[in-house]
Amino acid sequence: MELTVQTREKFGATASKAARKEGLIPAELYGHGITNGHFSVAAKDFTKAFKEAGTSTVLYLLIDGEKGSPAKKQEKKPAIIHSVAHDPLTGDIAHVDFYAVRMDEMITAKIPLKFVNEAPAVREKAAIINKSMAEIEVEALPQDLPHEFTIDLSMLDDLDKSIYVRDIKVPKGVKLLVEGDTAIATATPPLAEEVVEAAPADIDITDVKVEGEEKKAEREKQNAEKN
Repeated sequence: MELTVQTREKFGATASKAARKEGLIPAELYGHGITNGHFSVAAKDFTKAFKEAGTSTVLYLLIDGEKGSPAKKQEKKPAIIHSVAHDPLTGDIAHVDFYAVRMDEMITAKIPLKFVNEAPAVREKAAIINKSMAEIEVEALPQDLPHEFTIDLSMLDDLDKSIYVRDIKVPKGVKLLVEGDTAIATATPPLAEEVVEAAPADIDITDVKVEGEEKKAEREKQNAEKN
């Protein structure tokens, strides 16, 4: 996968804002043994590349040139998308960091977990699936990095059953950097319904007639009638 980037000559908040108005995203390229580079990339092109590559697939940055153009010699650098910053108000991509890699050098990266299928324990026993991880760190050569790991929730067929890191199918050349007995997802029992006792109703003391007072009033009435 290739992505064309252009060298930036202007910096600062004002320049970045102007670039974004033109449909460009400010970007930085850094890595071991290279000088940091300041670039801009077309928002449309980056969005497409990011959707396909994520943060674990190597792409080649074509620097200062257009794809297929013989007019200017292109410099091609392998890199991964390291981080993406979004505007807190609009949600648009505001800045991108690329990390330059060497294809013959091991690197560490966080690979996203993709959860698929329904857990039988949810359907049959009303279990709640507790997902304790969304990504996992690995070590591999750049070209061996998987795009994602698929976690099959259909393995959770009973309460208190878990899927562990050791259950992940790891391709050759990839080393997981998380202990194998770390739980990824667990079918937990459903929450017990809380029984709330009704509070006693408020009683207005003025509405309560005391039995002794009623009998006293009745006797006084009877005596009055006799007299």
